[in-house]
Amino acid sequence: MNGPIKVFIVDDEAPARARLRGLLGDCRVSLPNVVVGEASCSQDALRLLALHEADLVLLDYDMPGQDGLACARELACGPRPPAVIFVTAHDQHALAAFDVGALDYLLKPVHLTRLEASLRRVLRSAQAGEAGQIAPAVLSESHLTVNDRGRVLRVSVEEVLYLRAELKYVTLRTREREYVLTETLSQLEQDYSPAFVRLHRNCLVNRQHLKGFQLGREDGEERWFALLRDWSERLPVSRRQTHVVKAYRHE
Repeated sequence: MNGPIKVFIVDDEAPARARLRGLLGDCRVSLPNVVVGEASCSQDALRLLALHEADLVLLDYDMPGQDGLACARELACGPRPPAVIFVTAHDQHALAAFDVGALDYLLKPVHLTRLEASLRRVLRSAQAGEAGQIAPAVLSESHLTVNDRGRVLRVSVEEVLYLRAELKYVTLRTREREYVLTETLSQLEQDYSPAFVRLHRNCLVNRQHLKGFQLGREDGEERWFALLRDWSERLPVSRRQTHVVKAYRHE
């Protein structure tokens, strides 16, 4: 990618588009970018993007008419598809977003540091792909840093089975042992969103180790549980996150 990142913004709400423009301006010195266009619906976005080249589309999910997911699918079929980062107020569409090749998934209100991390991901992905093209989604980080008896260690994301909030801290579980993290579960979800799926307000599971889901009973109530490969522990899925089970069926 030569020059600044060319960004196109798609959101049906003008204040949301204005906020993204402002945030992009705030990080322009460290991460050069230019807004090449805007649209308030998918149809206009597809029409304008056919005329104006963009490296990145910041795409709302819920819009009147064609939603952002359908828009992303059409963009992916183009001769030079831009990177797509979804920007939405709802967390339940993350699995579907990554299934269509989204590079990242930002929750509103978007914070500057989170947008900066996404732009860096775009640059890394462009460098990893062929000249002039955006490669598939990659993680912003490949390791998590943990404290262990006076030592600072790095644990590969691939080793992590799940992350679970326990009172005032978060535990990281590998097949061998547990570690304690200082970050919040919400922060970890944002930083490692392509790799982890939220099952419950206190649990994120690594998609790589997810085997499937099973109905069971807990406290006299029927609910879904996540099953991990070669792991006996079942992880409960909250009622609010049962959409994850439905999305898994269609992967």
